[in-house]
Amino acid sequence: MHRFRPTRLVLTAAFLSVSLFVFAQTSAQNSAQTADELPSAPSAVVQQKPAPQKAAAAPPTEEQPAQTQPTDPAQQGSDPTAGNSDTPSDEPSKTQGDSTFVKTVNEVPVVFTVTDKHNHYVRDLSKNDFKVMDDGRPVVDVRSFRRETDLPLRVALLIDSSASVRGRFKFEQEAAIEFMNQTIRPKYDQAFVMGFDSTLEVTQEFTGDTELLSKGIRSLRPGNSTRLYDAIFYACRERLLNTPETISVRKAIVLITDGEDNSSRSTREEAIDMALRANVIVYTISTNFPGYSESSKYDKILQRIADATGGRWFEPFQVTDVANAFAQIQADLRSQYALAYRPADFKHDGRYRTIEILAEHKGLKVHSRHGYYAPTE
Repeated sequence: MHRFRPTRLVLTAAFLSVSLFVFAQTSAQNSAQTADELPSAPSAVVQQKPAPQKAAAAPPTEEQPAQTQPTDPAQQGSDPTAGNSDTPSDEPSKTQGDSTFVKTVNEVPVVFTVTDKHNHYVRDLSKNDFKVMDDGRPVVDVRSFRRETDLPLRVALLIDSSASVRGRFKFEQEAAIEFMNQTIRPKYDQAFVMGFDSTLEVTQEFTGDTELLSKGIRSLRPGNSTRLYDAIFYACRERLLNTPETISVRKAIVLITDGEDNSSRSTREEAIDMALRANVIVYTISTNFPGYSESSKYDKILQRIADATGGRWFEPFQVTDVANAFAQIQADLRSQYALAYRPADFKHDGRYRTIEILAEHKGLKVHSRHGYYAPTE
């Protein structure tokens, strides 16, 4: 019997060693899941240095359609980045031996539309018809100007599926499907669908297939509380900020909601800031009935989000007007100008700087984002 006791001791020690290893692994995994929960603290994200961009999957094609199974982005962690390729930045040039030469590029791109006093789009203006102000100072060095009526679109359709919109939900789904059918051009444009209530549910990833987009919209079901600001923040940071593109594209969010938020971790201004960093235009469609004092404060929130990002705010007077709002958004996306300029006295201090574009002709109104964030060293 004494011959077997050493063996038992060895086995017992091995068992304890394995148990401790499994416990450590489980604890590490639980900690990682907690840290990766989305959306993370947005105010902390803004302070982070841009992380090296990881290789991303190519956009879905018709031969390989995007996944259609609903996913909750709150369960998908990823590293946020505060950088943005569409804001002024420093670009390193070639490296020779041990010497690195850096070329500073401080160009600010701005996309905008112009309407007349009858709210009709004006599409035939030139660079000399505008005056650009950066942080209150006139811009002298406008590097480029062009009309962009046919750029490929990257559209995020965000639909409020909380209990407060239940009465209009079915019609809004059908209007959204019609918008996708009329706007998205297969093999050229792409969109994704996300519903939001107490969770964020992606029911269709980026695709140009309107049938898949329609299925994604129809699969949404009304839920409970509302995470409006988290939905905007997540869509911009995780889907639109650093999408791999080899060509210029126009990025936009179409947001259908009553404007109420009661469970987001992000604030309204943090959601707007992330849209500016991702160079995303936000169009908001209110589901509120006009004339109610309680809903007017939420409509002002939607108007603030749209105005700050260069989008438009729509307040349909009746359910059938929702389709008209979608039609106007489509026209807006196809009636844009784009210019790029170099600001005077520009500093890499991470500060928010204002943009104002003024039309030289009376009666014309310019719709553009109100500012941007300077890069940091």
